[in-house]
Amino acid sequence: MDNRTDDRKLRPIRAVFLDVDDTLYDHLLPFRQAVEEILGRDDRFPYEEAYHRMRYYSDTLSAVHGGAGAMEGTPAMEEMRRERFRLAFREYGIDLGRDRAEAMQAAYLGCQYRLSPYPGVRELIGELTGRGVTVGLITNGPDRHQQNKIRALGLEKLIPPERWFISAAVGWDKPDARLFALANERTGTSADESVYIGDSWRNDVAGALAAGWRVIWFNHRRVEPESAAVPTYTAADYLEIAEWLAAQE
Repeated sequence: MDNRTDDRKLRPIRAVFLDVDDTLYDHLLPFRQAVEEILGRDDRFPYEEAYHRMRYYSDTLSAVHGGAGAMEGTPAMEEMRRERFRLAFREYGIDLGRDRAEAMQAAYLGCQYRLSPYPGVRELIGELTGRGVTVGLITNGPDRHQQNKIRALGLEKLIPPERWFISAAVGWDKPDARLFALANERTGTSADESVYIGDSWRNDVAGALAAGWRVIWFNHRRVEPESAAVPTYTAADYLEIAEWLAAQE
């Protein structure tokens, strides 16, 4: 991968925040489990490609309705969740209809609470905390839903809830720079000493760079960049992330 860093003198890293979905755990697994539960297993179906299309529609439909915070607990949220599946699968010639789209969403929701973090996640958080680095989470989504996933991952013992910045709870969705600024304000850190780790180009890379943060693009699916923006570092696993962060001391 092409890894680039800014050669200018940078302030030491005092804060590291992470995305949740597909950054702390493999988001494709609950998606695939839900699809197979409703449609049956098909080894020829492009699950990963369809997953990316579902996430695309999730982001675009959420933006249309004003973000997760505006929709939480409303019929619009439930409709968006169904519609993202219906639109994604229509691209592959599969008409889910309302009932199957709703059933797939329900299965997907249930699968998301049976989670295991990627190898190295817990170790990295422990190492950073031990070095006195402020570690937190910045994630888009409904408040209770994201909290349940964080707890399912067992991370509430490593990162205190006051450092969980969930879009629906604070009122801004990534890539809005105000969400990153709020994390700095509430943790007593600044943008030029903060690093964000995330998988989404639009929400994580573009969003954190716009906020003045350094960004580690967790490109474990090896997708292409979506713009000319340049992440501070690109990594495919947590060993690479840990090595890069250690080298910045």
